Amino acid sequence: MNAAVIIDRRRVLAGGGALIVSFSLGSALAQQQDAPQAAAPSPPGSLKTSPYLDAWIRIDADGVEVFTGKAELGQGFKTAFQQIAAEELDIAFESLKVTTADTRLTANEGYTAGSNSMKDSGTAIQNAAAQVRALLIAEAARRLGLSAESLRTADGAVIAPDGKRLSYGELVAVDMLHVQAQPDSKLKDPATFKVIGRPVPRVDIPAKVTGGEAYVQDMRLPGMLHARVVRPPSYGAELTECDTAAVGKLPGVVKVVRDGNFLAVVAEKEFQSIKAMNALAAAAKWKETARLPKQDDLVNVLTSLPSQDTTIFERSNAAVAAHRTIEATYTRPYQAHGSIGPSCAVAQFVDGAMTVWTHTQGVYPDRQGIAEMLRMPPANVRLIHVDGSGCYGHNGADDAAADAALIARALPGRPVRVHWTREQEHAWEPYGPAMVTKLKASLDGNGKIADWNFDVWSNTHSMRPGGAGSMLAAQHMAQPFAVPAPRPLPLPEGGGDRNAIPFYNFPNTRVVHHFISAMPLRISAMRALGAYHNVFSIESFIDELAILAGADPVEFRLKHLDDQRGRDVIEKAAQAFGWKPDQKPPPDRGYGFAFARYKNLAAYCAVASEVEVNRETGRPRLVRAAAAVDSGQVVNPDGLINQIEGAIVQSMSWTLYESVTFDDTRITSIDWQTYPILRFSSVPESIEVHIIDRPGQPFLGSGETGQGPAAASIANAVANATGKRLRNLPLTRKRIKEAIDA
Repeated sequence: MNAAVIIDRRRVLAGGGALIVSFSLGSALAQQQDAPQAAAPSPPGSLKTSPYLDAWIRIDADGVEVFTGKAELGQGFKTAFQQIAAEELDIAFESLKVTTADTRLTANEGYTAGSNSMKDSGTAIQNAAAQVRALLIAEAARRLGLSAESLRTADGAVIAPDGKRLSYGELVAVDMLHVQAQPDSKLKDPATFKVIGRPVPRVDIPAKVTGGEAYVQDMRLPGMLHARVVRPPSYGAELTECDTAAVGKLPGVVKVVRDGNFLAVVAEKEFQSIKAMNALAAAAKWKETARLPKQDDLVNVLTSLPSQDTTIFERSNAAVAAHRTIEATYTRPYQAHGSIGPSCAVAQFVDGAMTVWTHTQGVYPDRQGIAEMLRMPPANVRLIHVDGSGCYGHNGADDAAADAALIARALPGRPVRVHWTREQEHAWEPYGPAMVTKLKASLDGNGKIADWNFDVWSNTHSMRPGGAGSMLAAQHMAQPFAVPAPRPLPLPEGGGDRNAIPFYNFPNTRVVHHFISAMPLRISAMRALGAYHNVFSIESFIDELAILAGADPVEFRLKHLDDQRGRDVIEKAAQAFGWKPDQKPPPDRGYGFAFARYKNLAAYCAVASEVEVNRETGRPRLVRAAAAVDSGQVVNPDGLINQIEGAIVQSMSWTLYESVTFDDTRITSIDWQTYPILRFSSVPESIEVHIIDRPGQPFLGSGETGQGPAAASIANAVANATGKRLRNLPLTRKRIKEAIDA
């Protein structure tokens, strides 16, 4: 800590009987109020919106606790966050306690989404921890009468040259610290890292693989009641009749809750609630209306709906002439999250305060929605994140939380657990939106892309809570809350137009986003948002153009890419796969390649695939894949590999199997038979992930970088194996067989 840093000891926070320390950091130079001041730079990451260091780190005599407003969703973030804090604080990884998203305890970091957790929260804890470590050193220097430069930190203590140790708890037990974080931090040299960059076992895994209490679905509180909701059979259905008397007399039933079209039953035991739900569903009479579009005419359905058309990128160079032109249309169906564990939540209403345990991805926005629905002050509503069994994106978690809160209000005092059924999850969760992309491009006389035109039609990709109208319970109440008007998500991250702007360098380019506000099916955020389909479309079309040019697909991509980190990723994936120009695959097999930089600003990823196609049945099988990823500074290499492996497997399932089905009134894909997903027997024999580490570079976020490249790589391999190009997702065996036989 240099001489410009002062320490301001101002306040003590009491928590649970322990002395909680809050920190404040200020610059002596900043105290010179008479000097002209330029606009102060913001601190990095989520410190911009939650700048006080005690929002991130608290120390007492018993140890150190760190806090994040982001949630552990199975992406390994909690482990990586703990590694960063341990590294910068010089504390043993195992000794740190980590508290994730909780509206009473943690910063408001919005949603855990968009591969932003490391960029936002990881960056915040890295800088907060570095500044706290500097403060502790400065305080130790003051007490010992030594220079800060002569001291070092290790194992949760500041150590003097003679070996004298002052633990962090000792340093803060009397002197309390508090000011805001500064824009700049003296971060540790990556060459000295002991925890960052090491493969640390994930802290969330043991309970998940040993049958422990890992998920909100596992929660059991003293005196807890079990509730089940009876959902309408279709969108817009109205409850016209329901005799609840007989259900109220069933064994264990505590209460039947009805509020307009919202119908639920509460019982002492879970199976009692299930039996009562079935009886209540049989007693309910509904009026339904046919309102769904034709499923087999997706292109015309979407492109004929009114749209808000915006040219999001345009470049022109009249000197480049076009010679050969091709066009193509690609489609993506509505797709479900397909969470293995149906959504669940626990709520308790005590003394006018509501507490909800939920696997929502945004505790603060969800709190806002529930508070509005219950017409309660947000301060009286607390949401605590608990891991959920499955989901990247907006599934039924927020709806289950609203269900539990609405029911718990009718039964003050006792915790109420709500658990959806498989059929409810499949029929009522918000799906990933259907999309249509139309592409047209030309080659110049040298076989390079001369012009590129890309049009994408899509709904919004987020109807997450923030207002009550995004939640089913609030929509179904007697005094319902209106569904909020859908809005496009702004670039540079975008929604339906995420990754629609090509990362390659084309002399003439035009990209148009056709935003569709009408939503025939309930939709919202699903992992990677529009990037999955846009990258699938772009990278499939790049392959089509490479074939037209008579060029190797890898060399063709490199010919159009200036970004060196992108080139490094492509070359690494090709090398790891053993890619060679003009190499012929074995019979009935094909090779495919694809690349993208997620959101054009996050992690880079390239995937090479080998796919086998059974020409008799059309059945595709991903034999092996090799991927390369550049996510900036790597915190946990095993965690990063997990993310890319998972992206490839999930994208394979979307690309080959998944599609929501419906008739003119109801969703018909309501179980695993009607909505098939990838089975263990179809998992590839080999997935290699190669990391390009960038020590000292910003965290880029990797959770959603692989889905688009994996989809296009598989599609390109199928085309290579069959000689037929399929452009409509999913690439089912039926579609492949029809293409082969055509």
